[in-house]
Amino acid sequence: MELRTPESPVRGTPGSPPATRNKRLVKRLVAIVAVLVLAIGGAQAWKLSRQQGPGPGFVSGNGRIEAVEVDIATRLPGRVVDVLVDEGDPVKAGQLLARMDAGSLHAQKSESLAREQQARDAVAGAQAQLAMRRSDLAAAAALVAQRESELDAARRRLARSTVLAQAGAASQQELDDDRARADAVRATLMAARAQVDAAGAAVAAARAQVVQGRSAIEAAVATTARIDADLRDEDLLAPRAGRVQYRVAQAGEVLGAGGKVLNLIDLTDVYMTFFIPEEAAGRVALGTEVRLVLDAAPDFVVPATVSYVASSAQFTPKSVETASERQKLMFRVKAQVDRRLLERHADQVKAGVPGVAWIRLDPKRPWPAALALRGSP
Repeated sequence: MELRTPESPVRGTPGSPPATRNKRLVKRLVAIVAVLVLAIGGAQAWKLSRQQGPGPGFVSGNGRIEAVEVDIATRLPGRVVDVLVDEGDPVKAGQLLARMDAGSLHAQKSESLAREQQARDAVAGAQAQLAMRRSDLAAAAALVAQRESELDAARRRLARSTVLAQAGAASQQELDDDRARADAVRATLMAARAQVDAAGAAVAAARAQVVQGRSAIEAAVATTARIDADLRDEDLLAPRAGRVQYRVAQAGEVLGAGGKVLNLIDLTDVYMTFFIPEEAAGRVALGTEVRLVLDAAPDFVVPATVSYVASSAQFTPKSVETASERQKLMFRVKAQVDRRLLERHADQVKAGVPGVAWIRLDPKRPWPAALALRGSP
């Protein structure tokens, strides 16, 4: 649009005086400028009021909605046989998500069961051997008793022969024979006692074999239990309800121990982490009510409660901005969103959405209308 002086010719409607047309143009420009000024002023006022918030007695911090994530990973190295879910699928706690190749574990279990049976057979043989050794010990003990009786009789006869020989009623030959007989019985008694000791040692050895066999059974049973635990780990189950966020591995891939297969996100365990100045942190306790206003839905107010307050201050992260100026030291706060609310709107919950968390420092002050819960989803 071009303005002309009264002396200059003006292109316009034929028959209109130049002065009249200039006045109309000036009025239009003034109206346009006034509208722009009002718009800019209103935007600035709205922005200022948004930054100032509900006023004293409240403190706020910027943050993002976060949800608990769980990596579904293998405990043992192996090949992925099948992945049963896709990205975006909802899963329940305990649901089978993927299978790993367990062929080698099944072979190890068969070997362990065979060793367990072998150990049980060895125990049965050792118990039979123990019973035999105990019989030998009993027989040796009986023989010792017999030899002791024979030795007692031989000693008595030798004593009589000695008296008779001194009186001349018995010959020296008879005395020598009785003495030799007593010595022979004494020797056989010593041999019988040695057999008792040997039988006792054999019993102890057989008993040790039984104990060793039972230990082998326990070791085999423990090995089988460990392999069963490994077999259970080859079926990857959902540790909690959630939604599949990423599918990291595909069927046929070989993964090492701890290799990730899936990533789950639990959208019923959602929180926002933000930072508040150190002068306000001392007035915030666990369970304090928090109101969240998300950038994606500024008309709704999400209720939450403080579930964590840092015990020590830290330097303000670069991504955190305060309403007035950046503070040197800030306290990290975590606000947990009500699980029941999240369960009712699980399909609408999104992680990573930025927003502002408001905390009421003075419980006597009412929440302003802008942070009322009547508009909450």
